[in-house]
Amino acid sequence: MPRGKRRAPEIGDNMDGQSKRARTSYTTIATQQSSRRHIRAEDGFSQKRCLAWFHEYTTPDEPDTLGPDGMEKFCEDIGVEPENIVMLVLAYKMGATQMGFFSQQEWLKGLMDLECDSTAKMVVKLDYLRSILNDPNSFKSIYRYAYDFAKDSDQRSMDILTAKAMLQLLLGKHWTLYPQFAQFLEQSKYKVINKDQWCNILEFSRTICIDLSNYDIDGAWPVMLDEFVEWLRLQRGLVTGSSGSS
Repeated sequence: MPRGKRRAPEIGDNMDGQSKRARTSYTTIATQQSSRRHIRAEDGFSQKRCLAWFHEYTTPDEPDTLGPDGMEKFCEDIGVEPENIVMLVLAYKMGATQMGFFSQQEWLKGLMDLECDSTAKMVVKLDYLRSILNDPNSFKSIYRYAYDFAKDSDQRSMDILTAKAMLQLLLGKHWTLYPQFAQFLEQSKYKVINKDQWCNILEFSRTICIDLSNYDIDGAWPVMLDEFVEWLRLQRGLVTGSSGSS
């Protein structure tokens, strides 16, 4: 239904008053936007401001959930890629239960703890979030959390494609044997990884020597890791044999 046309101003209408009100309105809006952009890292935490910030990334249809589109914009605003490991640490701090989504409750829980209610404050906290990974116990907790966070909620195990992506994110830069393990998974029969296997992969990466000399085949390792060791020894034997015969 078309809107009715506005009455043209007549001589004597208070045009100056309207102009002043318009200018005041625009100035107020501009000032509010500017102040939000320049919230300083040292300003005190405000739950109201934190919630307003959350709703910048939600939709009217789902005001209590920050979804994939909002997540992409949030990452853009704080200057990190969605696949950056710092986002996993942030999700861990929030206690988020589903990858790619933050609920309003999770957002408040994590950001109250971090005392973040603005983009500026979050940017300042990124180095702190990364530093959490340097503590072995914290890393182990985040690693274990990542399993339930990344797998489909209606599945008991994590599909192999997701598992490889998460292992690359968490261990790719720190575990010397990760390239060989990824290659092993690529050619193996495994379609999923269960939680016991997931947890033991971290333990293996922390305790087993590069030359596998301290690996006990009769130990309590999952069959997957027995098979990896056997496969890697065979690969190394083939390489050594090939080198020796040339």
